[in-house]
Amino acid sequence: MLDESKPLFQAVAEQIEDGILDGTYAEDDPVPSTNQLAAFLRINPATAGKGLGLLVDAGVLVKRRGIGMFVAEGAREALRQRRRFAFEDLYIAPLLREAAQLGITPEELASMITKEPAR
Repeated sequence: MLDESKPLFQAVAEQIEDGILDGTYAEDDPVPSTNQLAAFLRINPATAGKGLGLLVDAGVLVKRRGIGMFVAEGAREALRQRRRFAFEDLYIAPLLREAAQLGITPEELASMITKEPAR
């Protein structure tokens, strides 16, 4: 399902990225075409194409003329690395700032995190 909180083309790109990260699309595998994505997601083909274009521009997908789009070599690791940095910016940095404001030590924070799955 597409994340409706962001532009559709960006959500399309993230859905393909998720498929690469979870192993649905391995390196050198083809990804759905613009028309297939548009039909499946019920969106305009231009929107689907723009999402795929983002991934081509980022080096995640490669175009093979007359054949389609394929997952680039090293795409999974590059995506994983990029998302780790984003995770740090979006979640870890604010968490650490809030913990500091509340006087939570790094040890206490680590303890909270390790206890969480047991809840």
